[in-house]
Amino acid sequence: MHRTARTVSIAVALATTFGISACGSSGGAGVAADEKQTLTVWAMGTEGEKLGEVASAYQKVNPNVTVKVTPIGWDVAHQKLVSAAAAGNLPDVTQMGSTFMGEFAELGVLEPVDTEEFKKDDFFPAAWEGNVVDGEVYGVPWYVDTRVLYYRTDLAQKAGVTKAPANWAELAKLASAYQSKAGSKWGISLQPYNLDVWQNWLPFFYSAGGELIKDGKPALDSEAAVTSLKEYATYFDKGLAKKSVQPGYDVIKDFGNDSVPMFMSGPWQTTNISENQPQLKGKWAAAPIPAGTSSTSFAGGSSLVISKDSKHKAAAGEFIKHLTSAKGQADWYERTTDLPAHQGAWSEGKLASDPNLKVFRTQMENAKAIPALAKWAEIGAKIDEAIESVTQGKASPEEAAKKMQSATEGLVE
Repeated sequence: MHRTARTVSIAVALATTFGISACGSSGGAGVAADEKQTLTVWAMGTEGEKLGEVASAYQKVNPNVTVKVTPIGWDVAHQKLVSAAAAGNLPDVTQMGSTFMGEFAELGVLEPVDTEEFKKDDFFPAAWEGNVVDGEVYGVPWYVDTRVLYYRTDLAQKAGVTKAPANWAELAKLASAYQSKAGSKWGISLQPYNLDVWQNWLPFFYSAGGELIKDGKPALDSEAAVTSLKEYATYFDKGLAKKSVQPGYDVIKDFGNDSVPMFMSGPWQTTNISENQPQLKGKWAAAPIPAGTSSTSFAGGSSLVISKDSKHKAAAGEFIKHLTSAKGQADWYERTTDLPAHQGAWSEGKLASDPNLKVFRTQMENAKAIPALAKWAEIGAKIDEAIESVTQGKASPEEAAKKMQSATEGLVE
């Protein structure tokens, strides 16, 4: 889930229009895995561009299987998947973003995972849980991401701080010290509003002990919600974070010019910093999310699913097994720097030795899934609106929490 396109869910409406049933179609016995066949695969973004290389290598070992990979941009992925599902034309294998899973599982167009072939304990718990809908597993984790804290170690030392902030009090203290002692214009970058601001707030909420869903209902007016909204708003109220940013704002340039010395983001930023701000080598580090009652981030990423209507389920399962094995995911990391969902892939090479990458492994071990909800796009939008009302001083944390709760209650089934 490097980037999530926000679209209002239209899947249920399309399901009604095109007659998709809740139970889907088994597609018959299908073709055996070793028979001659063509496997169709859709993958998004960079993954779609790179997967063809892996498919070519796979075909050399499995000459009876032709793997046809279609790259799709994340900006159009949701719409294309919904349209294909409605028309009964999903490919055999699809990359499924973590926030899409609940919607497509509810439509009944995904084949349940064979949990005898794919073992829960091989993967990070939060990555696996993000694929579970009503007790059934619909996707195999492919790669993961989670949010951690990036901070300028050189400027922290200038401000008299020699270690990463471990809790909220230390985070606030360091943000203030960056401004007052190190000369930074801002103490930290936190998203004040716009698309998917919930991704910046959720680590605060989870670290305060919050749960998005409890007993089948939203739990967004909890004490944890109020506490985390209050903590999040503090940085804007005190002028430590920008209260206004342009859509698509890229923090890396400001991270490199000393004006924003700290931000929360995902694993792709390690490459971003190295390639675009080479002068920062040895001057920054990644650290776990500072703790409220715990240091808990959320788990994102993508999984691989099989269409319920596929005639090539056996071959699809074998291809997914190849991609999600420890060896396959270690190879995928070398090609893309996507972090493996399979825990066994972290035992060798850079994944085992790079201290900044180790932070992501630690954080994934202490991450929570985003519940696989059919109407997550609408729920996320309502959360975004409530967060903006707090950061812009239009509502108190208590008022915003009540607003989140009432606005989402009808969206969880």
